[in-house]
Amino acid sequence: MTLLDENFLLSNQWAQKIYQHAKNMPIIDYHCHLSPKEIYENKHYKNLARVWINDGSAGDHYKWRLMRANGVPESLITGDGDDFKKVEAFAETMENAIGNPLYEWTQLELKRYFGFEKPFTKGNAREVWDKANALLATDDFRPRQLLQRMNVKVVCTTDDPASALKYHQLLKAEEAENGFKVLPAMRPDAAFNIRATTFAQYMATLGEAADVEIKNFTDLKQAFDRRYAYFAELGGKLSDHGINTFHFVPANEEEVDAILAKGFANEELTDHEVDIYLTALIEELMRLNKKYGWTMQFHGNVVRNANKQLFDQVGPDVGGDSIGTQADFAAEIMKLLQAMQAEGNIPKLILYSLNPNDWMQLASGMGDFYGDGIDEHAMKQKLQLGCAWWFNDTRRGMHMQLEMMAENSLLPNFVGMLTDSRSFLSYSRHEYFRRVLCNYLGELVENGQAPADEEYMGKIAARISYTNAHDYFQFGEVATKD
Repeated sequence: MTLLDENFLLSNQWAQKIYQHAKNMPIIDYHCHLSPKEIYENKHYKNLARVWINDGSAGDHYKWRLMRANGVPESLITGDGDDFKKVEAFAETMENAIGNPLYEWTQLELKRYFGFEKPFTKGNAREVWDKANALLATDDFRPRQLLQRMNVKVVCTTDDPASALKYHQLLKAEEAENGFKVLPAMRPDAAFNIRATTFAQYMATLGEAADVEIKNFTDLKQAFDRRYAYFAELGGKLSDHGINTFHFVPANEEEVDAILAKGFANEELTDHEVDIYLTALIEELMRLNKKYGWTMQFHGNVVRNANKQLFDQVGPDVGGDSIGTQADFAAEIMKLLQAMQAEGNIPKLILYSLNPNDWMQLASGMGDFYGDGIDEHAMKQKLQLGCAWWFNDTRRGMHMQLEMMAENSLLPNFVGMLTDSRSFLSYSRHEYFRRVLCNYLGELVENGQAPADEEYMGKIAARISYTNAHDYFQFGEVATKD
């Protein structure tokens, strides 16, 4: 079998048939870390290293982790070393990455974007460098054109609640010309970090953006309500929440105010006090998501910045994070859902855990809350088990998540793949997901577990690839030019 041939990951004839119905569907990227500024300015990348390895502090930490594992010095990873040598060091790393999904993603990117089909090695790094740089110098390889090339219809970026969303405003006026939407998605992690020395300063910034002086929890709730309204004006329909650990500890507002005051003063807080604050804030954000008709996402059970030396020298989000081990994470989320169901304030919700040990409990638990109890107007698949995320973003992880979603809920209602990426060259990962999906569906047919009906099974693949996300998030169509 040839590397990445037309039947890559499609191990049976039914998978190959079903894939024909999924492969050309548009893409909705409902969670990523792309820069709206780079999209608006339609940045020209200097060379392959700048779009593929790092451009200052921006880059792909999946690559960085493996390069460190291969003994590459930091100057050729996140530093200011020679750009060609960075690509050459990455090529040498890939020679040792057989079995790692990054090897396959890298080959897919080279093939789909640059037409390079040979195995990527240190020996042909110069050939790849020259070919890619010649293409990157053209207008066809700017961010907007790369999104158009991959048939991306919606990009949801990750934005602080205090952001002015300047570039979203500018891009909104150019949707018809671009043929895609770039929408803000609120990520209020800075408001969660009550122990940070910068917490009071951040609250002042958030208050200024909302035109509210934040002195207590009532003020904070009002500020968030105003920011939700502002994001919604620019098409925002999602919030995303990095919950590294979570313990459900309800309390009254007086207790929350006292804890908030300690956070403003940068006084020492106990874990119990932090849990009270986080519980109150997450509950309020769930109410706001429900009020505005948004979808809420929980990304949880993560160890962040475990390598303190790396964090101090390079910063966050550079490859120093790993899978969390909070054994009762899913159980605590279930307590939260019980409390919010009692007041009718569970929004559309996607649950992710970086630890796959949580998936079964999340998948089974979300089924307890469809329709907020007894609801004559319940929506389809209101709660979702999030796609295989981060370290689970592999063939095996995707297959396991699809199987668990199917066995515990309704797989044909699943909203599918996202990139969670900082790279404009990552959209070939949607192809990777669609191949894994179609292979799983093909296996069901081959095993006699699903009908041998190409139109029926192909429609399911197309729904999961695009249509379900389109219908679930309600982003609307891109207005076309007259």
